[in-house]
Amino acid sequence: MLPCRLLLLSLTLLALTACAPSPHDAEPTDDIELWKEATLRFQPLPDTAPNPENPVTEAKVALGKKLYSDAGLSRNNTVSCNSCHNLATFGVDNEPTSAGVGGARGERNSPTVLNAAFHRTQFWDGRAKDVEEQAGMPILNPVEMGIPTEEFLVNRLAAVDGYPALFADAFPEDDEPLTYHNITRALGAFERTLITPSRFDQYLRGDHSALTSQELSGLQTFIDIRCATCHNGVNVGAFTFQKFGLNENYWEHTGSDTIDEGRARVTGDESDRFFFKVAALRNVEKTGPYFHDGSVETLDEAIRVMVRIQLGLDLTDEEIANVVAFLKSLTGKVPAEAMRPTE
Repeated sequence: MLPCRLLLLSLTLLALTACAPSPHDAEPTDDIELWKEATLRFQPLPDTAPNPENPVTEAKVALGKKLYSDAGLSRNNTVSCNSCHNLATFGVDNEPTSAGVGGARGERNSPTVLNAAFHRTQFWDGRAKDVEEQAGMPILNPVEMGIPTEEFLVNRLAAVDGYPALFADAFPEDDEPLTYHNITRALGAFERTLITPSRFDQYLRGDHSALTSQELSGLQTFIDIRCATCHNGVNVGAFTFQKFGLNENYWEHTGSDTIDEGRARVTGDESDRFFFKVAALRNVEKTGPYFHDGSVETLDEAIRVMVRIQLGLDLTDEEIANVVAFLKSLTGKVPAEAMRPTE
C-alpha cells in the first residue's frame, strides 16, 4: 500500500506543479477586477499623436529630427534640443536642472519629451498648449538656447547647405517654407513620433500575463491609496494641475531656499500658487531625478515623499517596492527610427 500512496502523492504534486502559474501569469479569478479598475483609470498609448493644425509627414519628421539634434539652434552652437532631452537617456539629461548656452542652469527639471505630445499642456506650469508651441520657447530663452530673435535663427539656417531644400520638401504649400513657425512645426512633428508603448499597454489591452504578480500588487496599491486620482489616463499623469504639498510644506521638508510659485507665475492667480502639472509616469524609472526641481534622486524616495506630502500616508518597504515594480512596467523603447543618426 505504501508504494501506491507514494505514487499517488507524486502524481498529485506533479499535477500541482504543472498547473502553477508562472511569475508573469495573472490570476484570472483574482485579478479580473483589478484589470477592470485599471482600464477605467488608464488608457493604452495610441499609435499616433496627430495634430490637425500640423499634419505629420515623413518630410516634416525628417526635418524635425535633424533640427532636434542641431546645436546650431543655440546662440553659441553648443546646445541642441537633444542636450536636455537626450533620446539615448529616455528624453532627459538625468540632471536636476539643465545647463544652457552660458553654463547657467534653468530653474526647473527638464521633463522627458517621450509621449509629450499626449500631454494636455506643456512645461511644468502649462504655459504652452502643445509640443509645437513648446518647441519654440527654449530656443529664444536667454538661459537655455539663447537665440536672440526668430529672424536670427531663420537667417542662420538659410545659410546652411541642405536646410532650404529640406524646408521646401516639408512645407511644399508655403511660398516661404523656411520660417520660425515651420521650425517649430517640424520639431513638433518629430516629437509626435516619440511614442513608447510598454508592457502596461499590453495588460490594459487584455494580456493578463503581461505583468508580474509583484507589479500587479503595486498597481493595486497605486489605485488603493489614490495615486491614480491624479496619475491617470494615457500618460499616467500630465492632464491636470495639482498643488504640490497638500499635507506638508514641501519646501520646509527639503529645507530649500528657492520657493517656486508654480503655475501662479503664468496665471498671476494666487489660487494657482504651488500648482504644477501632474508628472507623467511613463518611463519614470529612467527619467530621474524627480519633481519640478529635480530634488529627489531615486524613484522609491520620490514615492515616499509623494504619499506623505500629497496623501498624508506612509507605505511599508514592501509596498514601496511593489509600486516601484509597477512603475517599471511603464518603461517602453524609444522608436528605432528616432535613434538612427541623421544624415
